[in-house]
Amino acid sequence: MPRVQSIYIAPNAGLAMTFQERVNVLAGKGIAGDRYASGLGAFSRSEAQKIRDISLITRDGIDAANHLLTTAGLARYLDGETRRNIVLEGMSMDLLNLLVGKEFYLGGLRFRATELCVPCGRPSKLTHKSNFEEVFSNKGGIRAKALDSGRISCGDLFTCLD
Repeated sequence: MPRVQSIYIAPNAGLAMTFQERVNVLAGKGIAGDRYASGLGAFSRSEAQKIRDISLITRDGIDAANHLLTTAGLARYLDGETRRNIVLEGMSMDLLNLLVGKEFYLGGLRFRATELCVPCGRPSKLTHKSNFEEVFSNKGGIRAKALDSGRISCGDLFTCLD
């Protein structure tokens, strides 16, 4: 069964993501204490507003991207350096990508996957590492809208409604 392996937040744009054992989620806003729930994310004031309540990536996707980097002799990305909130274990990156438009649960909280999290150059810029956009292409995860308020913890199960 897929489950939450780790959780990361950053209180403001550009700050390092920090590991959290558990977080509070606010419906329609995101993770309490995270930059996007507070409107302080790098893309919070973009003209093309996107739902950024929470972002998810798979262990499988991170490992596949890092394999490409190490094969090329380049530095790997740590989980928090991907700038995603939730790392899921036990799920393929391909299955996660297919969830766009569908509802799912993390623990007892319901979410709707809104779009793919297309990799940008920001993680490369913030970490001074190379090739994030290229190696995380189709492995960058998804964004989702929080439909419920409550708590998510490491180890919580991921359940898809479809």
